[in-house]
Amino acid sequence: MKPIIGITGNFDLEENLYFLAESYPASIIRAGAAAIILPPEERLVNDYIKNCHGILLSGGGDIDPAYWNEPPSWALGNINPRRDRFEIQLARKCLDLGLPLFGICRGCQILNVAMGGSLIQDIRSRLSHQQKAPRNYAFHDIFIDEDSYLFKILGKPTIKVNSFHHQAIKKVGTQLTVSARAEENIIEAVELRDHPFAIGVQWHPECMEDANAVSLFKAFVEQAAIYQHRLYSKITTSRTPSREKS
Repeated sequence: MKPIIGITGNFDLEENLYFLAESYPASIIRAGAAAIILPPEERLVNDYIKNCHGILLSGGGDIDPAYWNEPPSWALGNINPRRDRFEIQLARKCLDLGLPLFGICRGCQILNVAMGGSLIQDIRSRLSHQQKAPRNYAFHDIFIDEDSYLFKILGKPTIKVNSFHHQAIKKVGTQLTVSARAEENIIEAVELRDHPFAIGVQWHPECMEDANAVSLFKAFVEQAAIYQHRLYSKITTSRTPSREKS
């Protein structure tokens, strides 16, 4: 059976509508897993965890700065308290259980906030991080730490990525390590080293059509498959009756 990846969905507060861009499940399916969309329901977090072998935190709007004790800036975009609470709780559960976790754009920021970090509410830098170009277009360079798991996956010290964010990581969360930066030290990726797969990237690989995006999703799905195998091995072992000594 293919590993199951749960992808966090967005929620429109005015329309009462769950939604998710098709590119997320499409990328997971191409990498060899099955994809399901997770509505942001806090009461279902444990059920999601029990039925998924990996969690993908998708992109979306801004995160409430109350989580790192800052007042909201005038530049803060729309926030969704329901989604914030749900995804932070879900991320912490994944980290505690060793469940593979992949954060994309907002998902990278959720991973950081869940670990006690903070965000820049609105980037002020020479380099634009909100491209006016097709979503699959590689827009600017990032520089990858050669000691990182991200480098092990991609095998390159520098790659070009797309960019659609105005927030970024400021204070790095406890136990997280920065694995990539852009110009002016804007953080582009973080990871938890003592974990099978806990990586957050600030760009949108689900929209890219290059080998780097393929490698990221493949590595994530491979770790989900390992988690699935270990999980089922434990279940099988617990159900096997012990033989009595004659």
